[in-house]
Amino acid sequence: MSDLPVEIRVEERIGYLTFNRPKQLNAFNHALMEAATAGLKQLVADPAVLAIVVSGNGRAFSAGFDLKEADAGAPRESLDDWRRILEYDYDFIIQFWDCPKPTVAAVQGYCLAGAFEVMLACDLTVAAEGSFFGEPEVRFGSGIVCMLLPWMTTPKLAKELLLTGADRVTAKRMHEIGIVNRVVPDGEALQAATALARDLAAAAPHSVRLTKQAINRSYEAMGLRSALKQSLDQELMIEFGAGPERKEFNRIRQEQGLKAAIAWRDAKFAR
Repeated sequence: MSDLPVEIRVEERIGYLTFNRPKQLNAFNHALMEAATAGLKQLVADPAVLAIVVSGNGRAFSAGFDLKEADAGAPRESLDDWRRILEYDYDFIIQFWDCPKPTVAAVQGYCLAGAFEVMLACDLTVAAEGSFFGEPEVRFGSGIVCMLLPWMTTPKLAKELLLTGADRVTAKRMHEIGIVNRVVPDGEALQAATALARDLAAAAPHSVRLTKQAINRSYEAMGLRSALKQSLDQELMIEFGAGPERKEFNRIRQEQGLKAAIAWRDAKFAR
């Protein structure tokens, strides 16, 4: 395993993009996002690559955007500051939706928040049985950067997941509601995703590319792109006008650390 935040390799017509911050549960910081963007472009440009598997090293696909980086990263004071940050995050996620080559997410462990959105933006998802999914943003006064979930399931289910901020949703449940294509035993997600990617790579690449484009355009004709931009505007208002929950979460995080802030967040939902 290298020290790079993202590992890129190509084997037998399959490109592999692997998040590589296992000690941080592959949380998305600036370095990882830059490397992933460059790596995805590299795989798209490689004519030998016909399908792409997206995964994470260690015990998580990814825990989402790195909250620790918020304290040391770009300024987050003005509306323009927040707009730049959120548009950057949005572009990072939507590139997987826009990728001209088919993508398969191989999920093990945690797949949360921004990582959940990346998983949704991939074309197919294989998940290990012990995986946990969710978008806990509302639990600490944040919002959704790329609101893809309502387009992937029913309004009732999207509201259940997003308005409660549930973050321990099982792979079985994700499969039942159509978010995950296949559930496999723990330790087999990458192998199963590779097998699925090989099926994609065995098909006629020109047909695969244009068929994926046609499916995506069907959703965009129904207003997906416009709705995502409007949702991003709502997220901007949430972040810029931080409510009392977000302020308290940030205070605890800065004074006591992220683990204490998450414990404070989760205590309200303990049963």
